[in-house]
Amino acid sequence: MIKIEELTYNFISQFYDFEKDLVLTNHFHSDWEADIMVVSSEGFSHEFEIKFSKADFKNDFKKHYKNAKTKEKFLKHDKISCGDYICNHFSFLLPMGMIDADLIPEHCGIIEFDHNPDSWKTTFHEIRKPKKVHEEQFWNLVDKDLMLKMMARNYYYKKLEVKGKLEELILPPPISGKK
Repeated sequence: MIKIEELTYNFISQFYDFEKDLVLTNHFHSDWEADIMVVSSEGFSHEFEIKFSKADFKNDFKKHYKNAKTKEKFLKHDKISCGDYICNHFSFLLPMGMIDADLIPEHCGIIEFDHNPDSWKTTFHEIRKPKKVHEEQFWNLVDKDLMLKMMARNYYYKKLEVKGKLEELILPPPISGKK
């Protein structure tokens, strides 16, 4: 079975250019985490949610979130489908044939993958293109300076994890950003 990190690397390296696109993995936004989020050079964004099992896929539609200002509760895919969402597009990245396309909401793109463990080759098949849920560019919806700071912090923590040092270090509580 392919690991999520290998699948992510294969997908990104086949379809995106780090010189033109901002490609983030395990990025937190809009009250949840995106497995892959891409902001194109034109400023439009696309979230890809990776699912390896039917149970994990079904759980994605049960996720509730609360609006920080209004305290209103909503389901993740209701928020996405009505355009009240930071990304312009949303797609699922799934193993071949795991979920019938009719069970996936129309606003979602579907990309299926097939991984050959003998050759370690992974192929991707776009089953359905995602619908654009709104026309607003990503950079008009986010605080760019705050996002860059968050990205730098996340990069630092990921670097510690990769080096295997995080559990060995005694770190103070995370910096709140408040002075």
